[in-house]
Amino acid sequence: MSIDGAPAAPREGAIDDVAYLVRSEHRVPALAAMAARPRTRGELRELTGASPSTIRRTLRAFEDCSWVRRDGHRYGATALGTAVANGVETLLDLVQTERTLRDVWTELPDAILEVALEQPGRTTVTVAEHDAPYGPVNRFRSLLRETDRFRFVGFDVGLYDPCTDEFGRRVLEGMDAELIDSPDVAAYMLSTYPERCDRLLESGNLTALVHDELPSYGISRLDDRVAVSGYDPDSGGVTVLVDTDAPEACEWADAVYATYRNEARPLETERVEDVEIEA
Repeated sequence: MSIDGAPAAPREGAIDDVAYLVRSEHRVPALAAMAARPRTRGELRELTGASPSTIRRTLRAFEDCSWVRRDGHRYGATALGTAVANGVETLLDLVQTERTLRDVWTELPDAILEVALEQPGRTTVTVAEHDAPYGPVNRFRSLLRETDRFRFVGFDVGLYDPCTDEFGRRVLEGMDAELIDSPDVAAYMLSTYPERCDRLLESGNLTALVHDELPSYGISRLDDRVAVSGYDPDSGGVTVLVDTDAPEACEWADAVYATYRNEARPLETERVEDVEIEA
């Protein structure tokens, strides 16, 4: 049956079944809820906001597909229904992630983009929106507050400039931090925040290194997570932050960081006053 009670067109293929599930907002949540545990009709109505008649028709259709089985007053998903619920939820997560990344995906490395698309459930994507331009920065700040060991390589002014207070506080509290910056970024930070930089370097908790050729994105290693930041090539503003605890992403980040770490040199060897600071 359709939503208005008229007979629905026969579903003859997999695409028809998927279309049936996603055509109404209540069907996937209802099936997923029954995959988690058996539910009564009343529970499904409360969960989805659908009317009693709509829930009744939906359950009848699910039973016809062998996706759910009734046991007294409760309905539980079968093995088939659970598989369908998990698969459709994964598909919807993937499409939602793809839509979020659609305007910024070129600013991210392929390795982290693949993880974001293949494991959306383990990945958080934060994009700068018109009404929330500092969303990625705020997400990074929240991660920084909970981190005890921090490593960074890449382009970072757009990310760290708004977070200098939080970063400095965490270092002085004992966070083990290591940064690999370009010489001009190091010069900018030292000239803009001279006293703060002196305190952090003297704390013994911050190691500052420089490298002449860094990626156009930023890689942050925060305990058991990796966060990759993308930037607008014109303004330098942070457009996207992708963070995940996926093992392959962490292994990739560690390998990239190690490569740059082996080639980096201590900040102390730089004559910062001779480095031209970019506007």
